[in-house]
Amino acid sequence: MKALKNSVFITLCLISLCVQAQDKALVNTSNSPYAKLHSINMTDVTWTKGFWADRFKVATETMVPNMWAIYNDPKISHAFENFKIAAGLDTGSHSGPSFHDGDYYKTLEAVAVLYASTKNPKLNEMMDNAIAIIGKSQREDGYIYTKAMIEQRKTGSKNQFQDRLSFESYNIGHLMTAGCIHYRATGKMILLNIAKKATDYLYNFYKSASPTLARNAICPSHYMGVVEMYRTTKDPRYLELAQHLIAIKGKIDDGTDDNQDRIPFLQQTKAMGHAVRANYLYAGVADLYAETGKDSLLNTLNLMWDDVNQHKMYITGGCGSLYDGTSPDGTSYNPADVQKIHQAFGRDFQLPNFTAHNETCANIGNVLWNWRMLQITSDAKYADVMELALHNSVLSGISLDGKNFLYTNPLAQSDDLPFKQRWSKDRLPYIALSNCCPPNVVRTIAEVSDYAYSCSDKGLWFNLYGGNNLSTTLTNGQKISLSQETNYPWDGKIKITIKEIANKAYSLFLRIPSWTHDAQITINGKTENIKAISGTYAEISRVWKKGDVVELNLPMEATLIEANPLVEENRNQVAVKRGPIVYCLESTDLPGKSIFNAFIPASTKFEAKPINIDGAVMMSLVGNAKMVEPNNWKNVLYRPIEDKNTTTAIKLVPYFAWGNRGHSEMSVWLPVSR
Repeated sequence: MKALKNSVFITLCLISLCVQAQDKALVNTSNSPYAKLHSINMTDVTWTKGFWADRFKVATETMVPNMWAIYNDPKISHAFENFKIAAGLDTGSHSGPSFHDGDYYKTLEAVAVLYASTKNPKLNEMMDNAIAIIGKSQREDGYIYTKAMIEQRKTGSKNQFQDRLSFESYNIGHLMTAGCIHYRATGKMILLNIAKKATDYLYNFYKSASPTLARNAICPSHYMGVVEMYRTTKDPRYLELAQHLIAIKGKIDDGTDDNQDRIPFLQQTKAMGHAVRANYLYAGVADLYAETGKDSLLNTLNLMWDDVNQHKMYITGGCGSLYDGTSPDGTSYNPADVQKIHQAFGRDFQLPNFTAHNETCANIGNVLWNWRMLQITSDAKYADVMELALHNSVLSGISLDGKNFLYTNPLAQSDDLPFKQRWSKDRLPYIALSNCCPPNVVRTIAEVSDYAYSCSDKGLWFNLYGGNNLSTTLTNGQKISLSQETNYPWDGKIKITIKEIANKAYSLFLRIPSWTHDAQITINGKTENIKAISGTYAEISRVWKKGDVVELNLPMEATLIEANPLVEENRNQVAVKRGPIVYCLESTDLPGKSIFNAFIPASTKFEAKPINIDGAVMMSLVGNAKMVEPNNWKNVLYRPIEDKNTTTAIKLVPYFAWGNRGHSEMSVWLPVSR
């Protein structure tokens, strides 16, 4: 027994040393053998001026403090109160959805990221107090789930993972991620140790659980969490657990597409089911590939990515088109094959606008997945999708002042719809039925700086553009410091000034987005013969000097976009896109007229003009449209067309900003005349 205790002590010491050796990246791929790109440290980027600097300022001053207040107020969310009751520090019953624990962990993660950037001691104290109570709510064997723990205190029973719709693993997954990030932000092990006990519990549970019991784990945030725990602690059991989770996915008789386990993961060829759960699954598999390099994992990920991007993703980067769908496609002759799916991807090209679901969490999952695909491949197409979702379907989920939220993100909103939809189309301060999206979008905005750059043995990669200062160390040990000045995404001109360098050659990889053309690069005012191909990274390799200036010009013009004609709702319609920003027509900018009577001549040229919406400065697009005569369609389904129209000036605003000037109608897609 003494020898066993010594062995455990030595193991814990080794794990502790490994943890201390880690860098402070948000998603730490620095030692991932099959990742081509690696993360920079959490504190290496400081936003200075421009779009993301403004969003981060709102996150610092409003988003994170507001979310912390919500989740610590028992009158609103009861999330922290659940931990207190589970810890035996208060009495009462569990209240709120079963995934409330995960919501709290996401909020804690946002605070940790903010602390890493600001070093505000108040944030550190807030986290310490909360983590102490979270630790007391954990069972001795590592199990932690307030809903079950509160019940166990009353009944003495120790059942777990009995409910197929249980969010236990989901909650623990967010605990794992928060534990890793809190450690990297503060250097403290307290939350990481709680996460480690929970991960150890999962490891032991899956060692003995039957396939049916083991599958009771919806929304697999723990796939990402387990791999991140492995990267942080270097405990090989966690990598073993991650591999086991994929191996058992779908190896049961009564799986569902809703949970992506009707068939084994490696046999899947189409993206099906609940879009949040699917995107989280794909992100976790990408993490596992970065550690193992198994081609079968990447092959399936490629199939899923192609399917989503070619058939199922909205122009905003939104995912999950249907409130309720069917699978495989609702046309099977065998009713047993047809399954009801919530928040579903839907069939190929099934992309409705008024009833689009596009849960904010699914869109964030799209970012998490594409970020990981970028890390393992260095292919710019993944950065394009990440940027698209971040600037459109993620930001649309939160108001410009950072206090109100959307659960779904439709591409059109009309007050004339003859039915009431399940989720509000006005942003709310708290979404009582399911508030999972607000803390998710807040932590995502707080963490955007970690997506801005990557590094490799060859040099530094520019993934997202925005005004910032960077000071980091490349994988070859070279230190680099630079500043980036730009009004992106409103302007395609980016100026990069080298502040600190080593006297060795290395490369800068500048992303040339797929939406631009004829990009130009100059170095110290001179045009260079550098391949700047749309949809790739342009490599500039040289021995850099302090004071070198690189200027990248990405031509940015308003473009009319059409959809595949199989997207029935968008046939003979166009959307307007400028740079990475998708635009919409909002009733606020067309007073006295219906936005659904407007159509766009194909020859229309839009001019970018500044606009201030709720204190945020952005670019609107001003141009001309045709307006058909208003008609009363009450109790009318069809009638002869009337060729009467007038020309009027219209103003389009960024999609992410719609609904910030009061209740309004909105549409991304507008009829086109050629």
